[in-house]
Amino acid sequence: MAGSQRLGSSGSSSREFHLTAGGAIHKVTGWWVPFLHTVFASTAFAGALVIGWKLHYYKIVKNEYYGYPDEWFPSVSATIGDRYPGRNVFQILIALTAPPRLLLHIFWYILTARAAPKRAKALFWIGFLRTWTCGGWVYVTSGDDHDVHDVMMIAYMLLTLPYMILLTKTCALSPFSYNDRVLTQNKRRRKWVAIMFFGSIPPMIYFFISHKVHHIAGAYTTYAFFEWALIVFDVMFDSLAMVEFQALDLAVLPAKPTE
Repeated sequence: MAGSQRLGSSGSSSREFHLTAGGAIHKVTGWWVPFLHTVFASTAFAGALVIGWKLHYYKIVKNEYYGYPDEWFPSVSATIGDRYPGRNVFQILIALTAPPRLLLHIFWYILTARAAPKRAKALFWIGFLRTWTCGGWVYVTSGDDHDVHDVMMIAYMLLTLPYMILLTKTCALSPFSYNDRVLTQNKRRRKWVAIMFFGSIPPMIYFFISHKVHHIAGAYTTYAFFEWALIVFDVMFDSLAMVEFQALDLAVLPAKPTE
């Protein structure tokens, strides 16, 4: 059933639009939310690495004890925070990641609130705080304030533990799913990505201590590889939401006309 509403007129001119009753002006699948998050986050880190590698390679691989050729791969902090224009390109792209990241938390709450309301609320607030601490180590770089940068990064990693555990336990509870087998398979993938994320932390700490305390040449490069692995697994973990979010649509609906 078609309906129409007159918006206004000036002389003989008028504008009129027609909407199907109960229909959406525009609608997109929720799949786009984790997809855009994955694209912006991956492009931000990869772009900063490519720019730093091309323009400032010897500067970003150098640390307080060694430089090239003992150290030959840059850390995440050196890549995203030390040099122009890599730092600026990274911060612009990571800012574009914020809207889909916040929508991720909102959509997960919508998907899981019926089946596990307390767990859904905890997941939302932990995810929100985790996003806030991410902004802390992204926009306050080690060159700006080393202590604030490190505290925010440690807080982010600590919040990642309950975030990944809660999401892995809750992700298959969506009542909107049309394929339980697919949800179970994706839950298994999410579990393995979380295991790889946390499995990378002990060797990363070991090589950081080898660099910082024992001053071993090349240890910081090995540390950097594990640090980059955390970034890859982190982005990969949230990208898996593309499976569950196919069950949701993001729509713009016309408001009901006032009587």
